[in-house]
Amino acid sequence: MNFALILFLLLVATGVLWAFDRFHARKQRAAGAPSPWWVEYGASFFPVIVIVFGLRSFIVEPFKIPSGSMIPTLLVGDFILVNKFTYGIRLPVINKKVIDINDPERGDVMVFRYPADPSMDYIKRVVGLPGDKVEYINKRLRINGEAVQTDEAGSYLHPDRLYYSPQYVEKLGSIEHNVLLEREAPAFVPQVLNYPNRDNCTYTSSGVTCTVPQGHYFVMGDNRDASSDSRVWGFVPDENIVGRAFFIWFNFNDMKRIGRFH
Repeated sequence: MNFALILFLLLVATGVLWAFDRFHARKQRAAGAPSPWWVEYGASFFPVIVIVFGLRSFIVEPFKIPSGSMIPTLLVGDFILVNKFTYGIRLPVINKKVIDINDPERGDVMVFRYPADPSMDYIKRVVGLPGDKVEYINKRLRINGEAVQTDEAGSYLHPDRLYYSPQYVEKLGSIEHNVLLEREAPAFVPQVLNYPNRDNCTYTSSGVTCTVPQGHYFVMGDNRDASSDSRVWGFVPDENIVGRAFFIWFNFNDMKRIGRFH
Protein backbone atom coordinates (compact mmCIF):
# COMPACT_ATOMS: atom_id res chain seq x y z
CA MET A 1 0.00 0.00 0.00
CA ASN A 2 1.41 3.38 -1.08
CA PHE A 3 0.39 5.53 1.88
CA ALA A 4 1.91 8.67 0.35
CA LEU A 5 -0.26 8.27 -2.74
CA ILE A 6 -3.38 7.62 -0.64
CA LEU A 7 -2.67 10.72 1.44
CA PHE A 8 -2.14 12.77 -1.72
CA LEU A 9 -5.46 11.60 -3.18
CA LEU A 10 -7.22 12.47 0.08
CA LEU A 11 -5.57 15.89 -0.02
CA VAL A 12 -6.86 16.50 -3.54
CA ALA A 13 -10.36 15.22 -2.76
CA THR A 14 -10.81 17.24 0.44
CA GLY A 15 -9.18 20.26 -1.20
CA VAL A 16 -11.74 20.17 -4.00
CA LEU A 17 -14.57 19.94 -1.46
CA TRP A 18 -13.09 22.82 0.56
CA ALA A 19 -12.76 25.01 -2.53
CA PHE A 20 -16.26 24.08 -3.70
CA ASP A 21 -17.72 25.02 -0.32
CA ARG A 22 -15.63 28.16 0.08
CA PHE A 23 -16.13 29.70 -3.35
CA HIS A 24 -19.43 28.29 -4.59
CA ALA A 25 -21.69 26.33 -2.24
CA ARG A 26 -21.79 28.96 0.51
CA LYS A 27 -23.02 31.59 -1.94
CA GLN A 28 -25.84 29.35 -3.13
CA ARG A 29 -27.17 28.40 0.29
CA ALA A 30 -29.77 30.39 2.13
CA ALA A 31 -28.51 32.37 5.11
CA GLY A 32 -28.10 30.05 8.11
CA ALA A 33 -28.70 26.90 6.08
CA PRO A 34 -26.32 24.03 6.93
CA SER A 35 -23.99 22.69 4.28
CA PRO A 36 -24.43 19.09 3.10
CA TRP A 37 -22.69 16.60 5.36
CA TRP A 38 -20.33 15.42 2.62
CA VAL A 39 -19.20 18.98 1.96
CA GLU A 40 -18.89 19.84 5.64
CA TYR A 41 -16.82 16.78 6.52
CA GLY A 42 -14.64 16.98 3.44
CA ALA A 43 -13.90 20.67 3.88
CA SER A 44 -13.23 20.33 7.62
CA PHE A 45 -10.68 17.53 7.08
CA PHE A 46 -8.76 19.48 4.44
CA PRO A 47 -6.62 21.64 6.82
CA VAL A 48 -5.70 18.58 8.91
CA ILE A 49 -4.66 16.59 5.85
CA VAL A 50 -2.63 19.56 4.54
CA ILE A 51 -0.63 19.64 7.79
CA VAL A 52 -0.11 15.86 7.92
CA PHE A 53 0.82 15.69 4.25
CA GLY A 54 3.29 18.56 4.57
CA LEU A 55 4.97 17.19 7.69
CA ARG A 56 5.20 13.64 6.35
CA SER A 57 6.38 14.67 2.89
CA PHE A 58 8.96 17.31 3.72
CA ILE A 59 9.87 17.24 7.42
CA VAL A 60 9.65 13.89 9.21
CA GLU A 61 8.05 10.51 8.53
CA PRO A 62 7.37 7.63 10.95
CA PHE A 63 8.40 4.05 10.23
CA LYS A 64 8.24 0.75 12.09
CA ILE A 65 11.21 -1.65 12.06
CA PRO A 66 9.94 -4.99 10.67
CA SER A 67 13.08 -7.15 10.84
CA GLY A 68 16.24 -7.78 12.85
CA SER A 69 18.75 -6.74 10.18
CA MET A 70 19.75 -3.60 12.13
CA ILE A 71 20.17 -5.24 15.56
CA PRO A 72 21.62 -4.07 17.94
CA THR A 73 21.00 -0.48 16.78
CA LEU A 74 17.33 -1.01 15.97
CA LEU A 75 15.08 -3.80 17.20
CA VAL A 76 11.98 -5.36 15.70
CA GLY A 77 9.04 -3.22 16.81
CA ASP A 78 10.94 0.06 17.17
CA PHE A 79 8.95 3.02 15.86
CA ILE A 80 11.39 5.50 14.36
CA LEU A 81 11.37 8.97 12.85
CA VAL A 82 13.07 9.75 9.54
CA ASN A 83 14.35 13.19 8.59
CA LYS A 84 12.93 13.86 5.11
CA PHE A 85 14.88 17.01 4.21
CA THR A 86 18.46 16.37 5.31
CA TYR A 87 19.33 14.72 1.97
CA GLY A 88 17.37 17.24 -0.09
CA ILE A 89 13.78 18.23 -0.78
CA ARG A 90 11.89 15.67 -2.84
CA LEU A 91 8.46 15.82 -4.45
CA PRO A 92 5.91 13.59 -2.68
CA VAL A 93 4.77 10.33 -4.28
CA ILE A 94 7.30 10.41 -7.17
CA ASN A 95 10.25 11.06 -4.79
CA LYS A 96 12.06 13.31 -7.30
CA LYS A 97 14.70 15.55 -5.72
CA VAL A 98 14.18 19.25 -6.50
CA ILE A 99 16.54 20.88 -3.98
CA ASP A 100 19.97 19.55 -2.94
CA ILE A 101 20.95 19.99 0.71
CA ASN A 102 23.29 17.25 1.99
CA ASP A 103 24.55 13.92 0.71
CA PRO A 104 24.47 10.73 2.78
CA GLU A 105 27.62 10.13 4.82
CA ARG A 106 29.30 6.92 5.91
CA GLY A 107 27.67 5.68 9.08
CA ASP A 108 24.25 7.25 8.45
CA VAL A 109 21.21 5.04 9.05
CA MET A 110 19.21 5.55 5.87
CA VAL A 111 15.70 4.65 4.75
CA PHE A 112 15.30 4.04 1.02
CA ARG A 113 13.11 2.34 -1.52
CA TYR A 114 14.28 -1.22 -2.08
CA PRO A 115 15.93 -1.22 -5.54
CA ALA A 116 14.47 -4.61 -6.50
CA ASP A 117 10.94 -3.50 -5.50
CA PRO A 118 10.55 0.28 -4.99
CA SER A 119 7.15 -0.21 -3.35
CA MET A 120 9.00 -1.47 -0.25
CA ASP A 121 11.00 0.68 2.18
CA TYR A 122 14.28 -0.67 3.58
CA ILE A 123 16.58 0.64 6.30
CA LYS A 124 20.35 0.02 6.43
CA ARG A 125 23.58 1.81 7.31
CA VAL A 126 25.53 3.69 4.64
CA VAL A 127 28.94 2.06 4.22
CA GLY A 128 30.15 3.08 0.76
CA LEU A 129 29.80 6.45 -1.01
CA PRO A 130 29.92 7.02 -4.78
CA GLY A 131 33.36 6.03 -6.07
CA ASP A 132 34.37 4.08 -2.94
CA LYS A 133 35.97 0.66 -3.12
CA VAL A 134 34.26 -1.44 -0.44
CA GLU A 135 35.77 -4.77 0.61
CA TYR A 136 34.02 -7.12 3.01
CA ILE A 137 36.42 -10.04 3.23
CA ASN A 138 36.34 -12.63 6.02
CA LYS A 139 33.86 -10.36 7.81
CA ARG A 140 36.26 -7.45 7.98
CA LEU A 141 35.41 -4.18 6.31
CA ARG A 142 37.85 -2.07 4.28
CA ILE A 143 37.05 1.15 2.44
CA ASN A 144 39.40 2.49 -0.21
CA GLY A 145 42.12 0.15 1.03
CA GLU A 146 41.90 1.17 4.69
CA ALA A 147 40.57 -1.15 7.38
CA VAL A 148 37.55 0.20 9.23
CA GLN A 149 38.26 0.43 12.96
CA THR A 150 36.50 -2.46 14.68
CA ASP A 151 36.93 -3.37 18.36
CA GLU A 152 35.46 -6.19 20.41
CA ALA A 153 32.61 -5.13 22.68
CA GLY A 154 31.56 -8.27 24.54
CA SER A 155 28.40 -10.15 23.68
CA TYR A 156 24.87 -9.12 22.79
CA LEU A 157 21.94 -11.01 24.34
CA HIS A 158 19.01 -11.43 21.97
CA PRO A 159 16.07 -10.97 24.38
CA ASP A 160 13.58 -12.81 22.19
CA ARG A 161 15.77 -15.86 21.56
CA LEU A 162 17.94 -15.93 24.67
CA TYR A 163 21.27 -16.46 22.95
CA TYR A 164 24.42 -14.36 22.63
CA SER A 165 26.13 -12.93 19.57
CA PRO A 166 29.66 -11.52 19.44
CA GLN A 167 29.43 -7.73 19.40
CA TYR A 168 31.88 -5.17 18.00
CA VAL A 169 32.18 -1.39 17.91
CA GLU A 170 32.71 -0.15 14.38
CA LYS A 171 33.63 3.40 13.35
CA LEU A 172 32.42 4.70 10.00
CA GLY A 173 33.42 8.31 9.46
CA SER A 174 32.65 10.09 12.73
CA ILE A 175 29.97 7.61 13.79
CA GLU A 176 30.59 4.75 16.19
CA HIS A 177 28.01 1.98 16.30
CA ASN A 178 27.73 -1.64 17.32
CA VAL A 179 27.57 -4.56 14.90
CA LEU A 180 26.97 -8.28 15.38
CA LEU A 181 29.10 -11.00 13.77
CA GLU A 182 28.28 -14.69 14.08
CA ARG A 183 31.48 -16.76 14.23
CA GLU A 184 29.89 -19.86 12.75
CA ALA A 185 28.27 -18.06 9.79
CA PRO A 186 30.09 -18.40 6.44
CA ALA A 187 32.11 -15.50 5.02
CA PHE A 188 30.79 -15.86 1.45
CA VAL A 189 27.64 -14.06 0.32
CA PRO A 190 24.79 -16.49 -0.42
CA GLN A 191 21.93 -16.06 -2.92
CA VAL A 192 23.31 -13.05 -4.78
CA LEU A 193 20.78 -11.43 -7.12
CA ASN A 194 21.38 -10.20 -10.66
CA TYR A 195 21.28 -6.44 -10.09
CA PRO A 196 22.28 -3.30 -12.06
CA ASN A 197 26.04 -2.60 -12.06
CA ARG A 198 26.67 -6.19 -10.98
CA ASP A 199 29.98 -6.04 -12.86
CA ASN A 200 31.25 -3.57 -10.22
CA CYS A 201 31.45 -6.41 -7.67
CA THR A 202 33.65 -9.47 -7.35
CA TYR A 203 32.47 -12.39 -5.20
CA THR A 204 34.74 -15.03 -3.69
CA SER A 205 34.47 -17.66 -0.99
CA SER A 206 35.82 -15.04 1.44
CA GLY A 207 33.34 -12.26 0.71
CA VAL A 208 32.79 -9.44 -1.78
CA THR A 209 34.62 -6.42 -3.21
CA CYS A 210 32.63 -3.62 -4.89
CA THR A 211 33.30 -0.25 -6.47
CA VAL A 212 30.30 2.00 -5.83
CA PRO A 213 28.96 3.65 -9.03
CA GLN A 214 28.42 7.39 -9.17
CA GLY A 215 25.01 8.37 -7.85
CA HIS A 216 24.74 5.19 -5.77
CA TYR A 217 25.46 3.96 -2.23
CA PHE A 218 26.57 0.68 -0.66
CA VAL A 219 24.58 -0.16 2.47
CA MET A 220 24.74 -2.92 5.08
CA GLY A 221 22.78 -4.01 8.12
CA ASP A 222 24.40 -3.87 11.56
CA ASN A 223 23.38 -7.49 12.12
CA ARG A 224 25.90 -8.46 9.47
CA ASP A 225 25.15 -12.17 9.14
CA ALA A 226 21.36 -11.69 9.21
CA SER A 227 20.97 -8.87 6.73
CA SER A 228 20.04 -8.88 3.06
CA ASP A 229 21.76 -5.72 1.82
CA SER A 230 24.01 -4.34 -0.92
CA ARG A 231 26.11 -7.50 -0.76
CA VAL A 232 23.07 -9.42 -2.04
CA TRP A 233 20.93 -7.04 -4.15
CA GLY A 234 23.30 -4.25 -5.10
CA PHE A 235 23.58 -0.50 -4.80
CA VAL A 236 21.02 2.09 -3.70
CA PRO A 237 20.51 4.81 -6.35
CA ASP A 238 20.15 8.37 -5.12
CA GLU A 239 16.60 8.60 -6.48
CA ASN A 240 15.52 5.82 -4.09
CA ILE A 241 16.55 7.66 -0.92
CA VAL A 242 13.76 8.52 1.53
CA GLY A 243 15.68 10.08 4.43
CA ARG A 244 17.94 9.64 7.46
CA ALA A 245 16.63 7.76 10.50
CA PHE A 246 17.52 9.46 13.78
CA PHE A 247 15.03 8.87 16.61
CA ILE A 248 13.14 6.00 18.28
CA TRP A 249 9.84 7.43 19.44
CA PHE A 250 8.15 4.28 20.72
CA ASN A 251 8.52 0.57 21.39
CA PHE A 252 5.67 -1.37 22.98
CA ASN A 253 8.04 -3.86 24.60
CA ASP A 254 10.67 -1.47 25.97
CA MET A 255 9.91 2.18 26.69
CA LYS A 256 13.56 2.75 27.64
CA ARG A 257 14.49 2.57 23.96
CA ILE A 258 12.97 5.96 23.22
CA GLY A 259 15.64 8.43 22.13
CA ARG A 260 18.20 9.32 19.48
CA PHE A 261 20.48 6.73 17.90
CA HIS A 262 23.42 6.57 15.49
